[in-house]
Amino acid sequence: MASDGKECNLTPQSPEGRKSPTPNREKPSADKTDKKLFENLSGAGKAIGVLTSGGDAQGMNAAVRAVVRMGIYVGAKVYFIYEGYQGMVDGGNNIVEVTWECVSSILQVGGTVIGSARCQAFRTREGRLQAAYNLIQNGITNLCVIGGDGSLTGANLFREEWSGLLQELAQTGKIGKEAAKKYAYLNIVGMVGSIDNDFCGTDMTIGTDSALHRIIEVVDAIMTTAQSHQRTFVLEVMGRHCGYLALVSALACGADWVFIPEYPPEEGWERQLCVKLSENRARKKRLNIIIVAEGAIDIHNKPITSEQVKDLVVKQLGYDTRVTILGHVQRGGTPSAFDRILASRMGVDAVLALLEGTPNTPACVVSLCGNQSVRLPLMECVHLTQEVQKAMDKRQFDEAVKLRGRSFENNLNTYKMLSQKKSDAELPKSNFTVAVMNVGAPAAGMNAAVRSAVRMGIIEGHKMLAVSNGFEGFSKGQIKEISWGAVGGWTGQGGSILGTKRTLPAKLLEKIAEQMRTHNINALLVIGGFEAYLGLLELSAAREKYEEFCVPMVMVPATVSNNVPGSDFSIGADTALNTITDTCDRIKQSASGTKRRVFIIETMGGYCGYLASMGGLSAGADIAYIFEEQFDIRELQANVEHLTEKMKTSIQRGLVLRNENCNENYTTDFIYQLYSEEGKGVFDCRKNVLGHMQQGGAPSPFDRNFGTKISAKAIQWISFKLKESYRKGKVFANSDDSVCLLGMRTRTLLFQPVAQLKDQTDFVHRIPKEQWWLKLRPLMKILAKYKISYDVSDSGLFEHVPGCSLQTDS
Repeated sequence: MASDGKECNLTPQSPEGRKSPTPNREKPSADKTDKKLFENLSGAGKAIGVLTSGGDAQGMNAAVRAVVRMGIYVGAKVYFIYEGYQGMVDGGNNIVEVTWECVSSILQVGGTVIGSARCQAFRTREGRLQAAYNLIQNGITNLCVIGGDGSLTGANLFREEWSGLLQELAQTGKIGKEAAKKYAYLNIVGMVGSIDNDFCGTDMTIGTDSALHRIIEVVDAIMTTAQSHQRTFVLEVMGRHCGYLALVSALACGADWVFIPEYPPEEGWERQLCVKLSENRARKKRLNIIIVAEGAIDIHNKPITSEQVKDLVVKQLGYDTRVTILGHVQRGGTPSAFDRILASRMGVDAVLALLEGTPNTPACVVSLCGNQSVRLPLMECVHLTQEVQKAMDKRQFDEAVKLRGRSFENNLNTYKMLSQKKSDAELPKSNFTVAVMNVGAPAAGMNAAVRSAVRMGIIEGHKMLAVSNGFEGFSKGQIKEISWGAVGGWTGQGGSILGTKRTLPAKLLEKIAEQMRTHNINALLVIGGFEAYLGLLELSAAREKYEEFCVPMVMVPATVSNNVPGSDFSIGADTALNTITDTCDRIKQSASGTKRRVFIIETMGGYCGYLASMGGLSAGADIAYIFEEQFDIRELQANVEHLTEKMKTSIQRGLVLRNENCNENYTTDFIYQLYSEEGKGVFDCRKNVLGHMQQGGAPSPFDRNFGTKISAKAIQWISFKLKESYRKGKVFANSDDSVCLLGMRTRTLLFQPVAQLKDQTDFVHRIPKEQWWLKLRPLMKILAKYKISYDVSDSGLFEHVPGCSLQTDS
C-alpha cells in the first residue's frame, strides 16, 4: 500500500526478483552479491523493548506484532513495556519478555494491547534514571517507540542522556562498571502512531487511514438521513493542530465547506458560507455537509467551533441544522488494511534499523514516502512538525501548508479547485469538448473520479460529455452533456453510475470516430482497467486512418486487480483489499470456538497476485499462492507440514489465500482437497470463494481521495494539451505523448505515453512485467514464521526531510 499520492519527484525503482510471466516459469538466478540480505543481520545477544505512548491509534498492534515477530525471527529477545513510559519508569511486571504466540490475534484489534499512558515522571531526570535502571536490569538497549512527536522527542532525550544516566547509576552502585560498559549506548527507532497525521516526514501515520474510515462511515450514514429531511449537518472531527482528517474527509465525501487550522477562511467567511449553502439548495441539493476540525481557527487565530457554525446557518438561513461530534469514535474500531500493512512494514524495518544501529547512528523514525519505507532522522521530523505550529501562531498559513508536506498541499489544492464553483456567467469558455467514460469491470471509486473530472472540466471552461457503457455505448451514441449538479453525491457510491463494459474499440472504430465527429469531441478521459489501457492503444494505432482520434487522450487506472502497467496503484484496489481483510477477520473469528481449522480463500485479480499478497499481509495469512511466484507440489506439501507444526502451538488455525489464476492445475478445490487429506487428524479445512463482493461496496477513503485527485490532475493535463495542440481552428494531436496513462510510480504521479508502456507489459497474462509489491511478499512469510530470504537493499539508508535546517551528514 501507499499514501494518497505524495509527489517527491524521485525516480521510481524497479522491484527485484520478478518471476517470468510465462506458464513454464523458472526462478530467476539472483546474484546475492548485489543484494543486502537480512539473514546476514543477527539479533543474537540483543534485547529489544517495544512500547506505545501517547494517544492510541488503530494499527499500533500490527506494529507491535511485527516488531515482536521480526525480533524473535532474527534471534533477539523482545520485551513488552506495558503502559508506555510509565511502565518503563515503574519496571517490575511492566517489562515482560514475550514469545511468538503472544502477539497472535492482535493484528485486527484496534487500540494498543500493551497500553499507553501519559507519564509525568519520565519528564524528570529522576524518572529517566529509574527507567534506564529498569531497562539495564533486562539487558534492553534497543527501544522501538510507537507514538506521536512528544513521545519520540522524549525517546531522543533519553538516548542523549543515556551515557550520563549509566554513569550516575554506576557511581551510586546500582549497576556495576561492567554493566555500564556492556550497555554503553541506546538505540532508538520511532514509528509514528497518530490518527491526526500531524507528523512531518511521513505521508501517513499509523491510524490515520482507519480514522478516515470511521469518519466516512458516519458521513455516509448521515447523508441518507440528511437527504430525507433537507438538513444541514456540521461534523466535528479530530485534529487539534492538524486539519488532515477534516480536509481528506471533505474531499472524500464532497463536503460543502471545511474548516481547518492550516487554511483559515478569509474575512467575511460567514457571508460566503451562507451564499454557497443557499446556492446549493437552489440547485435542488437536499443536504449540506460542513466539516470542522476541532482546532479550526480564523485568520486572527480565534477558534471556529461547530456550534458557532450551526448557529450561523440557523440564524442567517433558517436551515434545519444539526451538529455531530465524532470524538473518540475516530480512534476506535478495527484497523484498515492500509494501516495493517503500513504498520507491519514499519515494524519490520524498525527492527532492521535497530540491528544496524551503531553508537553514531542518530535516532531515526521509520516513515512512508509514496509506497516506499524510508528512515529519517527523528529530530529533523520533530523540528519540522514544531515549525508548522510556529508558522500558524505567526499567521503564516501558506508556510504552514508547505511545511506539512506535498501530500497535504496537494489535497488542499485539489479541494480549493473543486470548491470554487462560479456562476455560469463567470466560468471561462474554452470552446473545447471533453468526453469521460468508464471501461472494464466496475471498481469502487470510479464515480468519485468521474465527479472530479466533470467538475474540474467545467471549472476549466470545457463542455463535459459523459459516455455510458464504455466503448460499446460510445459507438451507439450513448453520449450526453453532464452538468456540475448531475454528479453531486457520486463520491460515496460504488460501482459505475455511467455504466462500464469490457468491449474493446477495435471492431467499433468507424462508429466511434463518427460519434467523435458528431459531438465534436476534442479530448477523451478513460477511467478503467486493463481494457481501458488496451483501448487507448487501439485508438492510438487507428490515428492514421481516423483523424478524429488525433486528440489528447488520457487514462486513469481503475481496477480491483491493480494490474495496469505504469501505475503502482489503481482506483478500487484499496476497497477490494479492505473487503478481503474484513472477510478474513470474520472467517478467522468463526474458528475461535473450533480449533485446528485451516481456511482456503480464493481472491480475484486475474493473473495479478496483488490482492492475494496484500490481503495475506493485512489479514495475517500463513501463505498466499500467486501466479507471479511459481510453486509446485513440494511447496504445497511443505506448507501443510508448516501448518501441522503450527497446530501444536496455541495458534490453532490457519489462513491460506489463493489468487484465482495462480495455477491452472492447482485449483482452489485441489488445494482444499490436498490440505484436507494431508492434514487429516491434525486439522480440518474450509474453503471460501470471495467472488464479486470484492468489486462491490462503498469506496474506501483512499479510493475516493485517490480518484478525486488523479482525475483532477488528468483534466489539467488535457487542458494543457488542448491549448498546445490547437492550430488553425482545430485540435490535432498525433504524437505518442498525447495518449498517456496517469499513474503513481513509487513517489510521484507521472503521465506516461501508453506506447512506451508496451515493453513493460505481459499482454498474455494482462499484468506488468515488474511489480513493486512482490518485494513485500517475504514479510508475510517472515511474520508467519517461514524461513525465507529477504532483500533489504533499499533499507538502511537515511534520507533527510526537505527544507529542514537541522540536516547533518549521517
